[in-house]
Amino acid sequence: MQELLALVQLEGLAQRFPSQLSGGQRQRVALARALAVEPKVLLLDEPFGALDAKVRKDLRRWLRRLHDELHVTSVFVTHDQEEALEVADRVVIVERGRIVQEGAPHDGYDKPATPFVFEFLGHANRFEGRVHQGMASAAGVHLAAPTLEDADNAKAVAYVRPHDLEVVPPHHGGRDAIRGTVTVVQLAGPLVRLELSSEGSAGPVDVELTRAEYTGYPVIVGDEVALRPRRWQVYRDGSGI
Repeated sequence: MQELLALVQLEGLAQRFPSQLSGGQRQRVALARALAVEPKVLLLDEPFGALDAKVRKDLRRWLRRLHDELHVTSVFVTHDQEEALEVADRVVIVERGRIVQEGAPHDGYDKPATPFVFEFLGHANRFEGRVHQGMASAAGVHLAAPTLEDADNAKAVAYVRPHDLEVVPPHHGGRDAIRGTVTVVQLAGPLVRLELSSEGSAGPVDVELTRAEYTGYPVIVGDEVALRPRRWQVYRDGSGI
């Protein structure tokens, strides 16, 4: 028993009642009980769902270190994308009961197989357009879509993440830039989040800048700007590549 308590970093708390433990400590006790039978596979169904954000972050780091020590195969079910990417060695993404992508955590984020995966793993801006023989157009921007070379003027959707948009003055945007008007400026710790209205998007366009990027070009609400995408992902008609 003492060995398990030490393993989950709860030495000295063996005599406490559950009501005397924090939420995070109770989760560690539950994990210690599961480990007591030396399982070959550990099943964790949203174990941190009821905890606050800081405790969740601390516990998932702790769980990652514990997993590296014990080498017990674990199946971890979560709706928290950040949690999945931080804890897992392999991620399986399920849409309506069907596996749509599996692989290393960075694969799903960097190379999403479908629009669902793109939107599920992090925030995304969506633009409707068309694709023809490997070239797509959306929001006034023309971009290469090499995986869709067989497309014949087909409907398409293009996705770009908020941090992959560069904000520049309108006259610096060039021909292939998204035009928009700043509607919201929000300071969020080390980041500055912008919302823009644009004719090329069905809803607000979200942009994330570092403080340094924002200081270099400190836009305010009402400014007309151009957005230069650093990276896009294009899908045929929103149904996947």
